[in-house]
Amino acid sequence: MKKIDMHVHTRMPSTIGRLANGQTYATPLELHEMYEKIGVETGVILPRVSPECALDVQSNENAKELADKYNMYWFCNIDPRFGGNTSDYNLSYFLEYYKALGAKGVGEVVTNLYFDHPLMQNLFYHCEKTGLPLLFHIAPQIGGYYGIVDDLGLPRLEISLAKYPNLTFIGHSQPFWAEISKISSTDSRNAYPTGKVTPGRVVELMQKYPNLHADLSAGSGYNAIFRDPEFGVCFLETFSDRLYYATDICAPENIHAPFITLSHRLDELVEQGKISDSAYRKISKENALKILEN
Repeated sequence: MKKIDMHVHTRMPSTIGRLANGQTYATPLELHEMYEKIGVETGVILPRVSPECALDVQSNENAKELADKYNMYWFCNIDPRFGGNTSDYNLSYFLEYYKALGAKGVGEVVTNLYFDHPLMQNLFYHCEKTGLPLLFHIAPQIGGYYGIVDDLGLPRLEISLAKYPNLTFIGHSQPFWAEISKISSTDSRNAYPTGKVTPGRVVELMQKYPNLHADLSAGSGYNAIFRDPEFGVCFLETFSDRLYYATDICAPENIHAPFITLSHRLDELVEQGKISDSAYRKISKENALKILEN
């Protein structure tokens, strides 16, 4: 089954590149060549508007332009400091504007503030108000990282899940997926833990809050499922209504990364009868379409 990639970054060639070593983002044409190899139909462009750990940024307008030209979908992205840099600024002004232009959600939000910071809470309030899901990246601390910050056990995320029950939060990143299993040290939060999974906070939060969803992108999502394959298939089946196939492709070099095999590994799981056809179809495409064709 051809899949929809719920999390991807793409830009036209730029002189400064993506990283200081000269690595560039995959262009839309390079991205579609990669998609052909891994069985992906199209993807959702997530623009990077916040400055944290970035050499440059991408506008919402550029994301829309690329999506329109290359038959893709796009999310807008709103930094909560936009506008007045206040916790009561009407961020719906931006969200309604981009929603009218075709944006299907908000993200990837990487602003390096705590989840319960008043500015972040204001963004969540307006995303809920405008009916746009929010895809977030968690960071382990303020400074030196990009992403919304939470502590071990994700207590600040839980506050937000409870406070905004009608906002779909889509989780992503190492500090998010590390907590699929119980962890006792912050040392493992921004890494890729190995070994058997003892159900942790991500499992607890997904059981408790139906508005918590997650994408399976990058090394973090891939590792969360396949570090303990027996648990992984159970997790996929249990939460199949709220999981999304995704890659987090950034650069052409990602074609050689282990996480790029996720598409084929999902194919294998359904072919071997380890996950149901229903779960496979939801994760691969149907869940995404509920958001993208809404």
